[in-house]
Amino acid sequence: MPIIYDEKNKIFNLQTPNTSYVIGIYENKLPIHIHYGKRINKTYNIDDMVDFGFRYYRGEGFSVRSVDFDDAISLTALPLEFPTYGSGDYRTPVFHAQYEDGSTISKLYYEGYNIYDGKPKIDGLPATYVESDSEAQTLELYLKDELTGVKVVIRYTAYNDRDVITRSHTIINDGNSVVKLKNVMSGCIHLPDMDYDLVQFSGQWARERHIEKSPLSHGKQSVESLRGASSHIFNPFVCLASKNATEDCGDVYGMNLVYSGNFESGVYVDTHNRTRLYTGINPFDFEWKLDKGECFNTPECVMVYSDSGFSKMSHTYHKLISNRLCRGKYRDIERPVLLNNWEATYFNFDEEKIVNIAKKAAEAGVELLVLDDGWFGERNDDHTSLGDWFVNKEKLPNGISGLAEKINKLGLKFGLWFEPEMISEVSKLYDEHPDWCLHVEGRSRSLGRNQLILDYSRDDVCDYIIETLSDIFANANIEYIKWDMNRNMSEIGSAILPADRQRETAHRYMLGLYRVLETLKARFPHILMEGCSGGGGRFDMGMFYYFDQFWTSDDTDAVERQFIQAGTSYGYPTNVMGAHVSAVPNHQVHRTTDIDTRARVAYSGQFGYELDLGLLSSEEFESVKEQIKFYKKYSSVFHKGDMYRIKSPFEDNMTVWEFVSEDKNTVIVEIFVIKGAPSSPKFVIKLKGLEENCMYRDELTGREYSGEVLMNIGLRRIGNRDYTSEIMILKKI
Repeated sequence: MPIIYDEKNKIFNLQTPNTSYVIGIYENKLPIHIHYGKRINKTYNIDDMVDFGFRYYRGEGFSVRSVDFDDAISLTALPLEFPTYGSGDYRTPVFHAQYEDGSTISKLYYEGYNIYDGKPKIDGLPATYVESDSEAQTLELYLKDELTGVKVVIRYTAYNDRDVITRSHTIINDGNSVVKLKNVMSGCIHLPDMDYDLVQFSGQWARERHIEKSPLSHGKQSVESLRGASSHIFNPFVCLASKNATEDCGDVYGMNLVYSGNFESGVYVDTHNRTRLYTGINPFDFEWKLDKGECFNTPECVMVYSDSGFSKMSHTYHKLISNRLCRGKYRDIERPVLLNNWEATYFNFDEEKIVNIAKKAAEAGVELLVLDDGWFGERNDDHTSLGDWFVNKEKLPNGISGLAEKINKLGLKFGLWFEPEMISEVSKLYDEHPDWCLHVEGRSRSLGRNQLILDYSRDDVCDYIIETLSDIFANANIEYIKWDMNRNMSEIGSAILPADRQRETAHRYMLGLYRVLETLKARFPHILMEGCSGGGGRFDMGMFYYFDQFWTSDDTDAVERQFIQAGTSYGYPTNVMGAHVSAVPNHQVHRTTDIDTRARVAYSGQFGYELDLGLLSSEEFESVKEQIKFYKKYSSVFHKGDMYRIKSPFEDNMTVWEFVSEDKNTVIVEIFVIKGAPSSPKFVIKLKGLEENCMYRDELTGREYSGEVLMNIGLRRIGNRDYTSEIMILKKI
């Protein structure tokens, strides 16, 4: 049983294999956070588990004391599980609402609990799941505000065989008047000190998820998005890491939000160095009107604690996302090697050119040809036709079905690019439905990439997209789609929502998007779905409930991709990262790297090509053939094994990634030198995750090593040339 309730002491102990999340009920009224960290097997009374010496600590200074409790404690001194605004807790709250009388004070006190096997779905939202009720247990805590009738269900799930705790909230208006939700976060934890770094993953278009550490300071530190998407700029995945934390040691608390819209993830440190880590929907410009009898569900928060550094935390997230967030046909199988025509042709193509590219791709061993932007409407540049999802007969006289047949006859699967959330002002759809885009009446409509965003908070818009795409999917042999989204929200408003619900638009948009994706995934389970948002602008756990993989970044340069993929790997597995070999000089940074280095970087994602293979030299083309054979042979090692970040491009002038297969019999080591130096000193590479007493043979050289030598003495290499790489295949013998 992963959840233990000590009725005498009113303490819940949520246990995973190596961790415990402990909650106490203070004075039978308030759930408080007692512990999250290494597993504890016994529970004691609250006074033994929490230092309450601060009850009468006068240094608290100007803090009010609640008369609702026997010892009149200050709520700002308590590690509250569900902190609210208005009664003396001055830190960032999890819940803030406005009531009929205009007040914003909430007193949500404990009413009871329920523990049951399994894990429920969250209505309308993506979430992690179980395939059997025996995999996990769920605890529900019930709170109620007697004055307003508002009820809260705090829902925790502890996995039996994963060091994962999930949390979400349901807010129920059981009163007689309207409640306006101002802020409803998805979760928080408390730590008794501030000796941590906040680790977050920031960036920009084509420079996503670079790791960034900053020491905690008093007050509030946070990352957020107000862009209507999780964004290139920040990611909802954050960590608190002890000062000594490395890949292999130290305490690391990971917190990720299963949501793809506006979010805030951050920490608040009070004057006594106590730390609150939280995440949820961004409260800025958010409000949700909750009528009598209605409920509101928050996105899920996924927490992982590691006592052995970042690597252990990453492995836990990797396996959870791969096996209990991703779904469908492609979750457990290796996916086809694809070629996308975008960087080969951009908008300048016709059927003959695409078929010729496909012929060369088939000759090389590629398995899937993807036709990108420009096949529909009058789309010859990015100024027109989004929303007009009918084929451009000048480019494709035989239509999508005719092109798909020709591609299939070459032995390739066929895939197609869409951007279904967008609409161009120059389009038939806009002429017919100018009110279908996000906009505010009387305000000008800002453009991004010359386009507007369809209002997915509207059922009629969502239904139109579902039926339009379903018609295309049903009438051509499409086995892959790339779903793009190339601008962030502005003028966020809906033509059909009343004035008092306009601040619901951004979240209603996400609910509409999730409904569209869920419907299409159910109707067309055979289609491999890849997400994209100008690359990695919506690379989050919410998306992986629907998409089998995601385009990691529009930057395909082999050097910059080492930073992007390394940062991404802290919270996300390699099998969801789209990674392609592209032409050189690279189209984003104009750097030239050799074709083997480009492939080795891309091996650690979902592998493909983004170029015209017909323009390669004969030597390069032969390399491509060998790359595909190699990848097909070892892709399961890259995608299902354990990844170790041996050397980081953020800290060293090189990158080293190690992949150990599930059966521990195959080890792949990738070594990349970023900038060479004359008379470069040797660097040492110590491997991880091997068996000390076993021998390993290098498949390329035949040399044999013991596990203890590889891990404790290591390999020596010299990095004296820019952008060079090496790969090792070690087999246990």
